[in-house]
Amino acid sequence: MKILILEDEHLVAQSLIKLVRQLEPDAEIEGPVDSVIDAKDALSNFNPDLVISDIQLSDGISLDVFTEGQIKCPIIFTTAYNEYAIRAFKVNSIDYLLKPIDKKELKAALDKFHELRSKLGNDQYLQQLGELFSDLKSGKKYKDRFTAHHGRNIVLIHSKEVAGFTKEEVIYLVHADGKKYITDYRSLDEIEELLDPEQFYRANRQYIISLPQIDTMRSDETGKVIVRLKPQSFPEIIVSKEKAAAFRKWVEG
Repeated sequence: MKILILEDEHLVAQSLIKLVRQLEPDAEIEGPVDSVIDAKDALSNFNPDLVISDIQLSDGISLDVFTEGQIKCPIIFTTAYNEYAIRAFKVNSIDYLLKPIDKKELKAALDKFHELRSKLGNDQYLQQLGELFSDLKSGKKYKDRFTAHHGRNIVLIHSKEVAGFTKEEVIYLVHADGKKYITDYRSLDEIEELLDPEQFYRANRQYIISLPQIDTMRSDETGKVIVRLKPQSFPEIIVSKEKAAAFRKWVEG
């Protein structure tokens, strides 16, 4: 396997390369490459199987490389900032790592790369990656598809098929058919920022729900709204009295 490292901080780059060599001892590593200009050449000449890329390089952001049609392989992004745009990369078979890079998190990202490439195939991998950068370039803000785990399988689920998300010991995606899938998200807050607010609503700390999947609603004597979704696996969801008016306004559009 050929891995290209894009990183403009020398010490960070050397530390990252050391970790990669420990985790992927048979990999051929190119870099570190520290600029957008050199990254374009490296992508063409080295033809890597995987890129591990910092967002900020010495002469600009690495996204410029990938939005100009230079996408030839999957990417694991690294960054010092937990920004919305970076959170989007966690979807569509891409991972991101916050600096300083943790060895366990890097291993998990590399494992995900190997698993997803073997499950989905490189063509589908790159198609999803290309669509993501197309969305970013055009200013599109919300996710259309999600990857999730069902046993040992990784499934791709369209947002229209999502009944909601629930937080238990992990974050689950609940399909419209009632099936629950484990996601790689760390919190509902992370997911909430990726969703179209016209279609999804944060009902409470435990649930995000989909508007088309609402079955019934009723108010109780305290002013709370009790919501039932179409999938029977979803329990009754309580919207607090304080959020009730905003919830009704959302439902009405």
